[in-house]
Amino acid sequence: MDTPSDVRAPLPRPRGLRHNLRWAMVGLCSLAFVFNYLDRTVLSVSLPYIGEDIHIPASVEGLLLGAFFVGYALCQLPAGALIDRFGVRRLFAGGALIWGGVTAATGLVRTPAELVIARLGLGVGEAVAYPGSAKVVSRWFPRRERALANSIWDNGSRIGAVLSLPLVTALIAAFGWRWAFAVAGFLAVAWVVLWVRAYREPREHPRLSAEELAYIEAGGARLEDAPAEGASAAPRVRWRSLFRYRTVWGMMLGFFALNYVIFFFITWFPSYLVRDRGFDLLQLGVYGMIPGIVAIGGSLAGGITSDALLRRGWSLNRARKTCLTGGLLFSSVIAAAVFVPTAGMALALLSVSYASVAFAAASVASLPADVAPQPEQVSSLAGIQNCASNIAGFLGPSVTGLMLQLSGGSFVGPLVLSGAIAVVGALSYGLLIKRVEPLPVHPVKEATA
Repeated sequence: MDTPSDVRAPLPRPRGLRHNLRWAMVGLCSLAFVFNYLDRTVLSVSLPYIGEDIHIPASVEGLLLGAFFVGYALCQLPAGALIDRFGVRRLFAGGALIWGGVTAATGLVRTPAELVIARLGLGVGEAVAYPGSAKVVSRWFPRRERALANSIWDNGSRIGAVLSLPLVTALIAAFGWRWAFAVAGFLAVAWVVLWVRAYREPREHPRLSAEELAYIEAGGARLEDAPAEGASAAPRVRWRSLFRYRTVWGMMLGFFALNYVIFFFITWFPSYLVRDRGFDLLQLGVYGMIPGIVAIGGSLAGGITSDALLRRGWSLNRARKTCLTGGLLFSSVIAAAVFVPTAGMALALLSVSYASVAFAAASVASLPADVAPQPEQVSSLAGIQNCASNIAGFLGPSVTGLMLQLSGGSFVGPLVLSGAIAVVGALSYGLLIKRVEPLPVHPVKEATA
């Protein structure tokens, strides 16, 4: 078994509520994602009512829904680099203020052009959430708890997606669509107040016990250390040099494939149930939630399994790759859903697929902290891989729509393609990434690691 050089002999896990502050920190990140996804999806729920007020052409509706991903994907790269440079506390707060303020201001729009600008701004603000949360976990958690911690904040997005439909619908019914945006934006701003008051770096937090800090440090948390007296500082890996590592390209391609499958469930899944399986509105509302709920359990299972394998003595490389490749390979059963005879069987296969891809996602979120050459690149790597993954956010739904148009509405091609892409993602993690371990710093090795 290989032992990473930055992990000291593990200490016993400290017991008691006062020695578990790290879980409160990741809970803050999870809550941010609940509000993040609420603000992201309020437009989708409100769009029919907005169209009645400001007369949005059908051709513009697709642009509105896609504009978010343009701002979000492009800003992942600078967001990660800025968090690494200026700190997660300030950048996360600033991004949440932007996305909360933009969401609230969306309730004031009068034209479709203003709505497009607002969606772009929302994507810019929300770009800090993923690399910021990955940074928090890298600093606050030992390696053997990292995957579970990442699954907790990642599940905030799924909880937000589940809650958004009933909550936003109730707000629209009671106060109108403009107030729905105002309330959603206010929740994000309120989170900023809580974040600024509660979050500090581990070595600066006044409520962190000495026992918990020692446990975090000994377990391999990615905390920057000043060079010893008389020693020269280690050479720095520049941001653009990260793209010279083969491992980074494996992370980008693998996460693209993972998100390609996920975005089928976010975008076209309800249409598939209605068009191909004959679900009515009531059936869609009841049964359509099943894959998303199962995926929450799949994500937690992925985090627990990856961390448990480490505690049982598996190497980091073996534990992470097993969960990544296994989860993506199982998610390829999405391709079989169009061939089974009953809607119940199709729903079961789709639930397995969504849960499996969520199972892998916990380890995906852990990779930036696992492989960053130095702690200063964790958020940069998180932003890079998330940028690649969100290209699937607008490419995947567009390709599915084109294939439906060319095939006369058949979902066979889109789901088989999604299953094939899941297999490609598994191969990317299994073969392109040689080892899950901190990448070498020396420039001479950067091109092949």
